[in-house]
Amino acid sequence: MLLEAEPDLAVAGEAADGSQALDQARLLDPDVILMDVRMPRMNGIEATTRLVRAGSRARILMLTTFNLDEYVYHALKAGASGFLLKDASRDQLTGGVRAVAAGETLLAPAVTRRLIEDFCSGPAPGTSAAGAGGLSERELGVVRLVAEGLSNAEIAARVYLSETTIKSHIARILAKLGLRDRVQVAVYAYEHGIVRPGHLPHGAEGKRERS
Repeated sequence: MLLEAEPDLAVAGEAADGSQALDQARLLDPDVILMDVRMPRMNGIEATTRLVRAGSRARILMLTTFNLDEYVYHALKAGASGFLLKDASRDQLTGGVRAVAAGETLLAPAVTRRLIEDFCSGPAPGTSAAGAGGLSERELGVVRLVAEGLSNAEIAARVYLSETTIKSHIARILAKLGLRDRVQVAVYAYEHGIVRPGHLPHGAEGKRERS
């Protein structure tokens, strides 16, 4: 396996299906789980959902093919920390594992925008951007910029605040909305009409974010 050649990474275990993945996660308590979306007995989405509900501290990095966007969407909502395509290069894979282990959220280029626009086509019934989750106007602005794919430093520069202040805003946003990380904030923004599909600035998609 590619990861075994990296001096700072150790493969704690492997699983042939989703059920085994749950057992291994409970037994080994890994920092990061590389989870295949499609597995026998239990798929990666269900396994991710169960791990998150059980309070697993592991960060889950989904592996998928380009034509499985709908599965990735549901995996992100279930609590996955990001995803990579199965044809990712060695550097992308190892870099992705390190990033997720460090608490970052990994979004594969291009696919992120496509899946969000395909499956979040507008605000959910009875919701509005103005009242979404009791967010303040400043917090709504930060949510929009997170959905655009901007990093904390980029958001800080855009709104003329310190990066520390932006981190505090994001922490409050996560707490108010009951979300786990920035990926879920981006999905929430599309679902509730805070950001509309097709309105991202050019080049905004596919960035990797720090939590």
